[in-house]
Amino acid sequence: MSRLDRRGLLKGAGAAAGLALAAPLVARPGFAQGTGTLNIFAWAGYLNDEILGAFEKATGIKPNFTPYGTNDELLNQLRANNGGGFDLIWPTVDRVPNYVEFGLVQPLDESKVEVAKVLPSAWENSTTLGAVVDGKRYQVPTDWGTEAVAFDRDQMPLEYGTASYGDIWGESAAGKATVRAHSALVGLGLWLEAEGKLPRPLLDAFKTPEAQVEIFDVIVAEAIARKGNIIQFWNNENEAQGAFRVNGAAIGQTWDSTAAALAKEGLPVGFIAPREGALAWMEGLSIPAGAENLDNAYAFINWFLTPEAGAMYTNATSINSTAVGSADLLSDEAKAFFAAAYPGDALDKLWWWPIQESWYVTKRNEYQDRFLSA
Repeated sequence: MSRLDRRGLLKGAGAAAGLALAAPLVARPGFAQGTGTLNIFAWAGYLNDEILGAFEKATGIKPNFTPYGTNDELLNQLRANNGGGFDLIWPTVDRVPNYVEFGLVQPLDESKVEVAKVLPSAWENSTTLGAVVDGKRYQVPTDWGTEAVAFDRDQMPLEYGTASYGDIWGESAAGKATVRAHSALVGLGLWLEAEGKLPRPLLDAFKTPEAQVEIFDVIVAEAIARKGNIIQFWNNENEAQGAFRVNGAAIGQTWDSTAAALAKEGLPVGFIAPREGALAWMEGLSIPAGAENLDNAYAFINWFLTPEAGAMYTNATSINSTAVGSADLLSDEAKAFFAAAYPGDALDKLWWWPIQESWYVTKRNEYQDRFLSA
């Protein structure tokens, strides 16, 4: 996608080998003890009791965590509340302009953000990926990850270099695949593009409505023809995990965290970047327009960017922190997952989600519904 400094982004995010084991998280000097509460609306599975407890111990602020499962759920809830009800939200960076368009988030006071704690390339690249709108920053990048191919090592073993989004749609995956409808169309599109079967580059679909229609008409027709491969559609983390855990999926297009969680349970599930490039996303913390605890919101942002907090988050989720120094504290398990998911030139081939404007999302959902109802 965009010409990002991918290696720079990944430096310190788990790519280096031979790093120390995670150290216990302690209150760091420089965190003034605060008071009151902080209402956080974040992805389900991102903030466990250990992370929330460590934040409270370090700052004295009581966090209240409400989970959601999709970007659309977050956006719809915030629109229903007119930007109120929460002090922090955690959208993907490519969707931040949607919140700005509806007046749901406020520009950040960068003087209150300890910018030096963020990997420089993550801070810089987030500018063009959606965090900055009309010269104002609305998000601090905190983490990044991918949506790629999860697979049952016993039933459908895959190897880097030959693994493809096409494996999800081939004959051997009939009745064994799980996907999220709208992003699966993009993964399928990348495979079709690599096969020379799209009328124009896939990235054009994010630039104009006319190009989106021309490209997605081809993709959705192919998806419908191959729909028999799908044993279950997923919309959130729990559903994606359940597809493998109880519903018989042997392959799928899922988040990295999905495969990591299943592997931790002892299931033979691997995760690999396909040859077309893993779908890469960046996320971060934004402050809603109606936030009531601003000082506490900035306190969490700066605490979450400490090496210890970043490593605790990555060790729990296998999602990569943008906190400088966090990689030095990763567990062996987290390092091994990263190395297995992105071998060879996989990091150079990441396909970063472009900004998804409102017109794109509206039409994207129509294609998704057409696929689901076929």
